Amino acid sequence: MMKQQTINDPVSVRGVGLHTGKEVTITFKPAPVNHGYKFQRIDMEGQPVLNADVSRVSSTQRGTTIKSGQAEVNTIEHALSALSGLGIDNILMELDGPEVPILDGSAGPFVAALQQAGLVEQEEEREYFVVEEPIFFKDEKSGAELLALPHDGFELVSMIDFNSNVLGQQYAHFNGSTDYAREIAPCRTFVFLHEVEFLFEQNLIKGGDLDNAIVIVDRKVSQDELDRLAKKLGKPSVKVDHEGILNTINLYFKNEPARHKLLDVIGDVALLGHRIKGKIVATKPGHKANVEFTKLLKKYYQEQRRLRGKPHYDPDKEPIFDITQIEKWLPHRYPFLLIDKIIELSENHVVGVKNISFNEQFFQGHFPNNPVMPGVLLIEAMAQTGGMLALSTVDDPGNWDTYFLKIENAKFKHKVVPGDTVLFKMELMAPIRRGICQMQATAYVGNKIVSEAELTAQIVKRS
Repeated sequence: MMKQQTINDPVSVRGVGLHTGKEVTITFKPAPVNHGYKFQRIDMEGQPVLNADVSRVSSTQRGTTIKSGQAEVNTIEHALSALSGLGIDNILMELDGPEVPILDGSAGPFVAALQQAGLVEQEEEREYFVVEEPIFFKDEKSGAELLALPHDGFELVSMIDFNSNVLGQQYAHFNGSTDYAREIAPCRTFVFLHEVEFLFEQNLIKGGDLDNAIVIVDRKVSQDELDRLAKKLGKPSVKVDHEGILNTINLYFKNEPARHKLLDVIGDVALLGHRIKGKIVATKPGHKANVEFTKLLKKYYQEQRRLRGKPHYDPDKEPIFDITQIEKWLPHRYPFLLIDKIIELSENHVVGVKNISFNEQFFQGHFPNNPVMPGVLLIEAMAQTGGMLALSTVDDPGNWDTYFLKIENAKFKHKVVPGDTVLFKMELMAPIRRGICQMQATAYVGNKIVSEAELTAQIVKRS
């Protein structure tokens, strides 16, 4: 396992935002373990902090934007790519404007600044999302495809094809032996000349310049058109004698556009909030597809994390409460006492067990000849398990009852059938106050989460 990392000293970079055209300073600051990546808009009232999380993405139009309340930060992907590529886990990024500066259109200047600040190893281990099965996303409109596969380590492949004679088909590769700072970070963003006027009319690229993007000419362009475009952008006009790269510069690599797309994928996928053990193959990636793919990864990560918390059940071990002891606390009786034993109980959680028999009375009428445990009874079994935790906090538990106040985000993911042993894990979401209990409920059968919900109940003294 690898330790988490931050930087040794604060470091600042100043430049112009690509789309807003506004001067902005970004200051990278050291952050404690498990902090992750956060942005802070120090130019706004209250100096709001925004988590760099895929759930916060509000736009993917020629860049990735996150938003929380009235605060937003544009074009975050290059800074996040630099952090992820260098192996930095915890950082606070202060901004005095709405957009991360574009600089030269790459992650290179961010990498140089972060390396100058120095990396520091921290005490906590990194938490990984381990890809255990193929995860596939396709954007039907753009044709972008992203695939995650099991792999020991992290590897990323980027392939692009814009049907352009200038670019052709390109491929780029990143793995544990790739020098991100030298081989990926310097690769600049690119745009086709025919896109520039449209982007300007969409109120974008106000800070665009030949110094911060590779402009690709893949068709003949008249000088009148170039002059008109230069006037709109407020830039000196240029001449185009043939198809190719508009800028009077050389590419750092023959496949620099493919490498930049790889750089973007690294930055967008960093919005997962955790390192990945797996191989990602990205075909024609773009910010929209990258973000949707990352949302899909997050769903798998959240389920994997919940499974990590799956209780261990040893049927030979003496339970904390058997059925006769449960009956002393809960008022329920056959056919509505739905837990057989309690195997774990602490101040914050409880685990109950239910062995599903074909002889359960509800199977007589619920999908006859195809026995499935009713979802509402799974919820009730969760509530009875949670009731044992709630009643453990009062002096005379046999004289109290628990009643539902609210059920939220209930999900049924797999059928529960005869022969299954269900483990119900209830965890307090907040301290019990005034008899109100809020619990996260998860039901497991084997290595599957079969149901989950957020339950709110009240403890009431029996009159």
